[in-house]
Amino acid sequence: MPSPRAQAPSQAPAPVTLVVGEEEYLADRTVRALIAGARAFLAEAAFGAGDGGGDVHEVEGGELTAGELASLTSPSLFGGGSVVIVRNAQNTAKDVAGELAKYTGTPAPDAVVILAHAGGAKGKALVADLKKAGAAVIEHPKVTRAGDRAQFVRAEFKRVGRLADEGAVQALLDALGSDLRELASAVDQLASDTEGRIDASVVARYYRGRAEATGFSVADHAVEGRLSQALEQLRWALATGTSPVLITSALATGVRLLGRVGAAPRNVNANALAAEVGAPPWKIDVIRRQLRGWEPAGVARAIQAVAEADAQVKGESVSAAYSLERAIRRIVAARSSGR
Repeated sequence: MPSPRAQAPSQAPAPVTLVVGEEEYLADRTVRALIAGARAFLAEAAFGAGDGGGDVHEVEGGELTAGELASLTSPSLFGGGSVVIVRNAQNTAKDVAGELAKYTGTPAPDAVVILAHAGGAKGKALVADLKKAGAAVIEHPKVTRAGDRAQFVRAEFKRVGRLADEGAVQALLDALGSDLRELASAVDQLASDTEGRIDASVVARYYRGRAEATGFSVADHAVEGRLSQALEQLRWALATGTSPVLITSALATGVRLLGRVGAAPRNVNANALAAEVGAPPWKIDVIRRQLRGWEPAGVARAIQAVAEADAQVKGESVSAAYSLERAIRRIVAARSSGR
């Protein structure tokens, strides 16, 4: 059989690719794309597009034994090459890691090896050795910044060939939070179910309940003195299955942050204060705006109201909904009386 490397079609994959990253969804999607590309390459290079694309072998790094890699990458009796996927490569034994690095320097001509590494300190030496040996490396660090998540959503809309404005991007983030898998799925759903340009109103039709009825939305309305909106969101949240315990937790976080931020000097930098109180810098700016209607005595009364609601929701009251509504009314009253 002629070597696929000798008749390489376009888009030939690297003989060894290392996918590193803590962002599990992105890493998994990259591995799946690499497998599909490798199989298409082997099919075209060996027998034409109708072939299955070689043998596929998938193994856990911790279960890969010494000498097994050579067997997995050897040509089969029927030819066609092979694709080897090593999951959780950070768990490979030291002697196996050495074999992987050695193999990367002189890879088999009819095989494609894909290694998935979870990132972090474990197996760090393997990453360095594979890079040094010439492996292609794709890295997916954890996406933590809001701007990076927004960029991910924009890229997802571009991937599915749809135009979406910034309002749609932000609305989707507000509705679904930081889970990239869920965000990508939502983009696919919107692309499938809608036509034309996607804006915030389109997103709202699909995700209004989730975007607007979280415990933190209820808390924000309450501490800002918007009683009717807070109660409306509370009822919607409970109707859509949000746990009362999560709502009391959000209320507690909201009023406690009022106290902590309110007690800090006004000239303290938001970044420094964020680290001290355990909230992101953008949230500090929000809380400082919310504090305009509060006095320390009012914050203390609000904290007491939430503490009582928490105890009632966890078993001391027949109706969690009533306890939460009463707490919200007391929070709004505490703000009003503190002005």
